[in-house]
Amino acid sequence: MKDRSIERPSDCAYQNQWISEAAYYKALNRNFESGFELDDWLFAEHDFLNMLIARYLIISDEDGGMSIKGLRRLAKSVGVQSPEIFTNNNELIRAIEIIMHHEPCFKSHLSSHCNHNEPCLWRSECKKMIAQWHN
Repeated sequence: MKDRSIERPSDCAYQNQWISEAAYYKALNRNFESGFELDDWLFAEHDFLNMLIARYLIISDEDGGMSIKGLRRLAKSVGVQSPEIFTNNNELIRAIEIIMHHEPCFKSHLSSHCNHNEPCLWRSECKKMIAQWHN
């Protein structure tokens, strides 16, 4: 059997390739108007991190829930410093929210309504925890 992992780019190379292609298409959409190259790159980086989080949430849902080990790996990949010092899922998710420039609200409000209008990747996980509180 052929080992396909040899042909796969490293995580860093994959990330850089993904971000550079996304930044290119952002520039293409604005007809390569100069002066926005850094913005294109930063928005593409943010999109990449959102994709990692969304992919993690889908996989963890299929696997039956989030694990501390998986969340630590995700936190490290999005830039959380020393994720191994966090002892529970809630702290890790809040640290990820901070890195992603979202108000760290995960499991901090005992209400059934999210106060944010922007799309939140953690909304379904919050709702699960809120449902557990009300039971």
